[in-house]
Amino acid sequence: MKLEVKKIGNSTGLILPKDLLTKLNLQQGQWLHVTELPDGGVRLTPYDPDFDKAMAIVDDIMDEYKDTLRALAQ
Repeated sequence: MKLEVKKIGNSTGLILPKDLLTKLNLQQGQWLHVTELPDGGVRLTPYDPDFDKAMAIVDDIMDEYKDTLRALAQ
């Protein structure tokens, strides 16, 4: 699916087609979670506060054990 980046008022945004909103089970006013992928792309998923909390915990763990994780990755 190809989407155009447009000027919306004083901002820049995307207009999501109705079929994509249905597929993501989204309605106006809801939030999306954007995840960066290793290949440079992004993944859009419905925002889940529990997932956001879990990712914050994972980030803290990765920061705390970055040297250990780096050594394990070799």
